[in-house]
Amino acid sequence: MISERSRTAHSESAGHLAGRALDVLRGVEGTAVAAHVEEAGDPAVALGAVRMLGADVLAPYALTGLALPPGEAEAVRLALDALPPVQPPPAAPPAGEEQPWLMAWADWGLLTLLSAAEPADVTGSPPLQPPYPQGPPQYDGSAPRHLPPTAAAGPDGDGAVREGWAPWSVRMGRLASLALPGLDGPVHDAARQGAVGLARGAGRATLRRDFATAARIARWLAWLHAEGVALPLDPAPLTTYIQLAGGDGGRLALDTAIARRLLGLEPV
Repeated sequence: MISERSRTAHSESAGHLAGRALDVLRGVEGTAVAAHVEEAGDPAVALGAVRMLGADVLAPYALTGLALPPGEAEAVRLALDALPPVQPPPAAPPAGEEQPWLMAWADWGLLTLLSAAEPADVTGSPPLQPPYPQGPPQYDGSAPRHLPPTAAAGPDGDGAVREGWAPWSVRMGRLASLALPGLDGPVHDAARQGAVGLARGAGRATLRRDFATAARIARWLAWLHAEGVALPLDPAPLTTYIQLAGGDGGRLALDTAIARRLLGLEPV
């Protein structure tokens, strides 16, 4: 069982890594993942933070088109080697547990962006040494097979009841690391089909002052806006309000900064 102290350490490490990624996105020189891992007091916790953030650790490069600096790709691969993704991907809820399923999608996003952004030659700097001696099983990067439930309510053709927009939007928010350029798949199709549910979810989370959830869902609205999808609300003032009310630090700040880039509110 994960202790409260361990959970806190992982959460703090993820927040620190999010801050590093935000600095790189804002043009600060240096790396996010490589520096985070190299300077960490506990490499295992630092590598876990990479997996917690998923594709967001590569958001500065996905949003700007900049090449990965030396060492960054190796550091991401080190995290994937130390904590290998589950293969085959787990079943979607309710047949399977939700957290492993969400992690499988996060892994897919991270591997997809890494494959697109990784330089052809990354031998210019020595690779970081893994903290574990065993080599991991290979992971092919295939996406989990099951889709998020739709945002519609009411009976399906087979008599099953679909999930309502409120829990669905929260689950989509937990998949916000996929709301980046260079990623597209079944989760993104679900976002396109559920724009109204996402707008409701973002508004609900904002009214409840759950700004972390609001920021994650608003990222999907920003991604949909960048895709040219018609939305029932303007995500720009919503994102700005969440940024101001939620504070300028950690994961929330990274989420709102990514959303603002997608909305064209900040230069890319």
